[in-house]
Order: sequence, then structure tokens, then C-alpha cells
Amino acid sequence: MYESHYGISQKPFQLSPDPRFFFASSRHQQALSYLEYGLQQAEGFIVVTGPIGTGKTTLAQSLLASIDDSDIEAVNIVTPNLSPLDLLQQIVNEFNLGVVDSSKSNLLVLIEQHLIRLTSQDRRALLLVDEAQNLPLETLEELRMLSNIQKKGKPLLQSFLLGQEELKDLLQMPQMEQFRQRIIASCHLKPLNINEMKSYIEHRLATVGFKEQTLFANSCYPLMMDATGGIPRKINLLADRVMLFGYLENTLYFEAEHIEAVLTEMKQELSASIGRADDNKQEPVKAPVQAIKHSTETMTLQQLGEQYQQLGVDDDLRNTLMRVDRYLQKNIDEKLKMNRYLDKLLRQKQSEVNQKISNGN
Repeated sequence: MYESHYGISQKPFQLSPDPRFFFASSRHQQALSYLEYGLQQAEGFIVVTGPIGTGKTTLAQSLLASIDDSDIEAVNIVTPNLSPLDLLQQIVNEFNLGVVDSSKSNLLVLIEQHLIRLTSQDRRALLLVDEAQNLPLETLEELRMLSNIQKKGKPLLQSFLLGQEELKDLLQMPQMEQFRQRIIASCHLKPLNINEMKSYIEHRLATVGFKEQTLFANSCYPLMMDATGGIPRKINLLADRVMLFGYLENTLYFEAEHIEAVLTEMKQELSASIGRADDNKQEPVKAPVQAIKHSTETMTLQQLGEQYQQLGVDDDLRNTLMRVDRYLQKNIDEKLKMNRYLDKLLRQKQSEVNQKISNGN
């Protein structure tokens, strides 16, 4: 819509990931180096985590673009809550393997045969799993078992996991010790600082052919940093809206008051995640409780999270409990108090659920 106004080839701040716009901040470059190192090792797991919107998917696509037409056959899985069987089915589909019998044993045979076939062609396979924090523990274990497929002592499948911060919680669970021993490198992405944000914006503008010396006055950046927290996706959302504002107001240069005007508009819209820190406070998510099978008083919060997952309770509650667990891990008394409170709350919720069922009947 506004490309001709700025003399650019396309929108520079689109939300969809595009490897052409990859910006190598110090942390992102470190993560990319780890991924490239992992490729050279041709075994084990590389894990990249980070908050929502910090560029994990763009990083992954940048890596895939760099190995295109190489001796690596890479498949990218963006995963919802896949069961072990679903994961195997997805891998078979991504490798374009014909499936007649979709039993687990047959899927494993198909995958192993394909990996051996690649090896005979002096090629190898790379599995890149995005949004890996959504995988159940048993599916992560299935990934570990796939990493055991070897020929003459050489692993045939390498995996990269990218996920939000909750992925670290999953991998730190005691039952994931064997998985952790297969991780050869890990990296956690962080939001950009203000100098990196400025370079990030200039980089994206240059990528689409912006010819002017600058688009934003220096006074804009503290406001943009305050509103976005340095999260690339939020920066894109805000900068795109500012450029639309400039097109409508027929301006090619932005001062602080322009940013203020856009933020005021966005505060009242669905884009309310853009705004000052004090404006972005959200009410806690209330998760449904479907069933309570055991008393929770003697359970850790982490174990509660696992039980909620098994019971079908949504991920928000489980992830919140994990964060609480980390905060309270050095204070057992507070943990017990919290567990008792949760036990009381869950019994009350279960009573309410039973009452609704009874009234429905």
C-alpha cells in the first residue's frame, strides 16, 4: 500500500518470517553459529529457546536457506501437541515417503530405510522442530529414540529444537536426563537492546531498498524500545504501523510525536500488546479443570503441571506453574503452602464441575 511512497520494493516490517531479513544481533549470530556447528557435528540435538517474537523461526529459515541444494535433506516441522505416533507420521509425510500401513512399527521402518538410503547417496537428514515446547514428554523421548538410529556407528538423523522458554523447563525435568546428554549445544535468544533495535530497523529498510539517509529521528527509539521491549515481532508491528501513518500523513521522516500518536491509536486496538510496560499488564488466564484424580498436597508444582497436561488442561496453566516452581524452588515451606492452596482450589473447581454435570443431568 505504501511502498511507492517510500520508494521501496516491499513492506520491510512484515510479520511473516523471511530469511532475507535475518538480522544478526550478537545473540542471534551466536545461535546461528551453534546451529552451523551442529551441522558440522552431524549428531545430537541443538536447542534454541527464546521468548515469543524474538526471531527463532526466522533464524531457522535462514539456516535452511543456507543449506539449500546441499547434501543435507532438511525437513521443518512446526508442531502442535503431537503424540509420538503423530510425530512419526509427520516426519514420514515431510520426507515424502509413501505410507500404506501407518502403524508405529511401519513408520519407524520407513524412516530408517530412508535415512540409510540417504547415507548411501552421501547425504544426511536434518529434522528441525519449531515450537517444540508444545511436544509432550513422551514425544520428546521418541525424538531421542530416533537419534539412536545408526549405521556403522554413525548417527543417521540430527535434530534441532526451537521453542519458547517453556522448552527449557521441559528439558530440565529429571526424566529428561538422557535427552539432555544428547544436547551438544544450546542458546537462548533475548530481546534486542536499543542500539540493536536501531540497527535492526535500518537493516530491514536497507533490504527493501530504502534510499533516504534515515527514517526515524533518534528521539523515536526510546519510545519504540519502551513500547516493544526489543521484541523483533513487536518492532515490526509498530514500525509497519508508523510507516502507514507516514503514508497517510504524507511524511518521510518521523519524530517522537509521530510515535506517540501511533501508540495512542494502537492502545485502543487489538494490537494492545504494543504499548508502554504499564499498559501491557494482562489478567491471568483462567484454565478449565476437567478432572482431578489424586490429591495434590504432596506433589511438586512441576508434577502438577505434568498431571494437568495428562488431564487435558491447557498449556497456559502448566507453563505458569513451571515458572512458579522455578521461583519457589529454594523455599520448600512456600512450596507446601502453594501446594495446599492449589489442592484446595482444585477441589473447589472439581466440586463446581461436578455440580454443573449434576445440574445438566
